[in-house]
Amino acid sequence: MKKNLLLLLLFLTTIISAQEQYYNGVNLNQEGLALKEELANKTIAAHTNILSYGWPALQATDVNPENDQEVLLIYGYTDSTTGTTSRRRGIDDHGGDSDEWNREHVYAKSLGTPNLGTSGPGADGHHLRPSDVGFNSQRGSLKFADGSGNAGTVSGGWYPGDEWKGDVARIMMYMYIRYADQCKPTGVGIGSTASTPDDMIDLFLEWNVEDPVSDFERQRNTYHDSREQYAQGNRNPFIDNAYLATRIWGGDAAVDSWGIYTSNDDKAPTVPTNVVLNNITTSTIDATWSASTDNEAVTKYEVYANEDLNGETATTSYTLTNLNPNTTYAITVLAKDIANNGSAQSTAVNATTLTDNTPPTIPTNVTISNISGTSFKVNWNASTDDTAVTGYEVYLDGVFNGTTTNTNYTITGLTISTTYSATVLAKDAADNKSAQSTSVSQTTTDGSAVANELFFSEYVEGGNYRKAIEIVNLTGSIVDLSIYSIARQSKGSWETPLALSGFSLSTDDVFVITNSFTENEKLKEESDLGIPNQTPMTFNGDDRIGLFKNGNLIDIIGDLDGTSNFAKDVTLRRLLSVTNPNTTYTTSEWEELPKDTVDGIGIYNSATADVNSSIFNSFKMYPNPTDGNAVYFKITEIAEVNVYNVLGKLIKKATINSNNNSIDTSNLAKGIYLVKINSENQSITKKLIKN
Repeated sequence: MKKNLLLLLLFLTTIISAQEQYYNGVNLNQEGLALKEELANKTIAAHTNILSYGWPALQATDVNPENDQEVLLIYGYTDSTTGTTSRRRGIDDHGGDSDEWNREHVYAKSLGTPNLGTSGPGADGHHLRPSDVGFNSQRGSLKFADGSGNAGTVSGGWYPGDEWKGDVARIMMYMYIRYADQCKPTGVGIGSTASTPDDMIDLFLEWNVEDPVSDFERQRNTYHDSREQYAQGNRNPFIDNAYLATRIWGGDAAVDSWGIYTSNDDKAPTVPTNVVLNNITTSTIDATWSASTDNEAVTKYEVYANEDLNGETATTSYTLTNLNPNTTYAITVLAKDIANNGSAQSTAVNATTLTDNTPPTIPTNVTISNISGTSFKVNWNASTDDTAVTGYEVYLDGVFNGTTTNTNYTITGLTISTTYSATVLAKDAADNKSAQSTSVSQTTTDGSAVANELFFSEYVEGGNYRKAIEIVNLTGSIVDLSIYSIARQSKGSWETPLALSGFSLSTDDVFVITNSFTENEKLKEESDLGIPNQTPMTFNGDDRIGLFKNGNLIDIIGDLDGTSNFAKDVTLRRLLSVTNPNTTYTTSEWEELPKDTVDGIGIYNSATADVNSSIFNSFKMYPNPTDGNAVYFKITEIAEVNVYNVLGKLIKKATINSNNNSIDTSNLAKGIYLVKINSENQSITKKLIKN
């Protein structure tokens, strides 16, 4: 009998087993990351009993099926109750001594990001297993690596053994969907993500196939989906059906224990008919068609444009996107069922996208930063377009200077102490160009060096891998970074440094290093060097970060050998009055900003950096903060006052002396400003707050 998609979903969500009720409501018809999300939502929602870090749960779940007075030890392989490699041990023989078992994390809790600890993810019953104390100590914090035979160390990691590698793989898959980025496979195992849609690695997919689900795993899984005292309430779906991993992440096919994905069904759906195209724009086409039929059920349709897959849908309509203007496309559709049998493609229907005659909007909020004697950076807000913005052109004094696909551009080869005007325009794929933006003027500095060495200028320790370090060059010369490195100090010891070889840093510019796992667009945009989630870009607020030159420490963030969370969940920004590195962390040199403040990354205005001088010993600026119309200065000499906004743009300029000692602030909006006072070739910079 023919069945439609609804009937299939009802079948899939009514699996005849102890799992029937558990998976009710889960759309197992999904695949890829959509299926991952379905299983993650269920796994998280069903985790209703949060366990403590103890032994009773393991004494209930890990009982030896052949002897209920014993537990089985992960990684063990000798049929003995003594010795580090024993596979079984007395159920009550637990503790911290030799020939005892302990509740151990299947992978070291320190490999979590952050550390899993001994509560929450660190006490999850699916992740804790009985293990010999000594054998687990040998594993330590090694990442999992491929091998063969019995468990033990292999080159660069730890092999769990032929009997246990599938268990490890499925535990990692569970932890990944349950705790997301805190338990990424890339941080736990040695393998490639090239063939997966996220951070799953091929190593775990291979182990999932090579070591099928055991009855012992099913025993543990069934217990946790019970009302027993130490049951969590949630199941590991990859134990229930290892093929779910294949359906999400690809790779060789694991065992489909439900028989719904790899059944004997080899009959393809009928070819979709009556394809109709409408609502055509410069970059999109709407397509509809008549439904296909199948001996089981149609699960999805794939839509092609000129033989290239544009996307897929479970319905009989789809909007093709990312098409080129004024281009003819042959649109076809094919149908697939849950066994991945595919129909032939439908008869092609042609359509031509509209000609694009509309230019992008004009770039706005153009600002200038990172100002030196010979260069500065132009920044702006992104333009929009009816198709897509493909780039920007930057003009200097009305003359074309260069193009970029970013929303910033550095102009070089300038003359010191010279005023320039910059404008920007946007263009699209059809080469439609916007008008040029409002011009912004900027005067280059006099080219004199402010500092004698590189130093840290900003530090970000935020959520979701928002970690960044910024280094600034105020030396007046281009610096080769090959002799520089940064390192993290954890628990009193400096870890392997990150060499900065292959890079150079221009005068009055910054070098930004980020954790490449970050999803923050500002950090990704400003990053000069992205480091995967590994040292030193894994600091968590209690780790020191050092800048080294030829192996010698020249600047530091954090007290050496300290233990406090001196910079957890904050952004630290070096005050512009600081002009040289310091191997002693001094809090007065830093401004502390709220968590996830990243607006200042990649921006450093050297025009506001200065060297404090004795001429300003008696200098004062008041009131500060101010909510009035004037700010007053106590100074003994004639001085020039320059007021900059936080982006480094000069917005006010005045000359003061002991008789005319104030500036008008009535037109300043509420916010933070930098005030630079120059007198007799000396200067000082202060922060001004307008309430």
